[in-house]
Amino acid sequence: MTRVALLGAGVACVLAWGAGGAESSVELEPMEPNLRDLPSLQRGMTLYVNYCLGCHSLKFQRYERTADDLGIPHDVALANLVFPGRARAEGRDGPAIGDLMHTAMPPERAQQWFGKPPPDLTMVDRVRGTAWVYNMLKNFYVDPKRDFGFNNRVYENIGMPHVLVGLQGVPRLKETGLKAVDILDGKDGLLRKRDGGEFVTSVTASDEVGGEDPVIRGKRYVLEVDPGTAAMSPEEFDQAAYDIANFLHYVGDPGRLDRQRLGLWVLGFLVGLFVLATLLNREYWKDVH
Repeated sequence: MTRVALLGAGVACVLAWGAGGAESSVELEPMEPNLRDLPSLQRGMTLYVNYCLGCHSLKFQRYERTADDLGIPHDVALANLVFPGRARAEGRDGPAIGDLMHTAMPPERAQQWFGKPPPDLTMVDRVRGTAWVYNMLKNFYVDPKRDFGFNNRVYENIGMPHVLVGLQGVPRLKETGLKAVDILDGKDGLLRKRDGGEFVTSVTASDEVGGEDPVIRGKRYVLEVDPGTAAMSPEEFDQAAYDIANFLHYVGDPGRLDRQRLGLWVLGFLVGLFVLATLLNREYWKDVH
């Protein structure tokens, strides 16, 4: 990803991640983050810097801390992940490895252009959950009614374009059939509503219903990518979405693994202290008659 393309992606990612959006009831695919998978975290940081950081800052995270935690040499990070114009205090020139991961989009310009700057995503994993981030990245679809031509099944009416469309391809919702709408007792089958307001469960989905007895049906959809529009295979894009979500899981709490390692030492120390205290207690009570 060139710096010109990076800036283009930054300009494209215009509004707040959830601005004007409404939550959806789409069932989330499970996703288990792995903070010990350094290649995944490194790929996730690369993808985030190239496709997301143009709009969404990680202003509580520093390049240096991130590079150190993910095993990225400082010179490699400076050459490939820290771009000029980012994270520099006024009056200081050039990028530095110790800078915060601010977006390239000036807040005052974002306010002027879009009415609201895109949100910082340092804590999105803590607020939404890793599975939500993973599924949100995978569930954009073409929607001509939206300003940027895309909507999202996980976050309906999301106020941003699909910046990963070049990797995933152009996804469209395809109706695959009908499903029962479970509004009463969870029974399978189609529900019919009679004039008096009574709901009746049909025996099969093929029941023909006519006259004054309409069937209440829900539609079932799948996402299909237009052939020839994707730079990645579906499996590769799933991995890319996983890597970004995994990276944001790390960013939400960079000290998680350190705490876990320290916790083991603390528990070991407490066990040793308990043994010593028990032996010392026995020695004291030997002289008590």
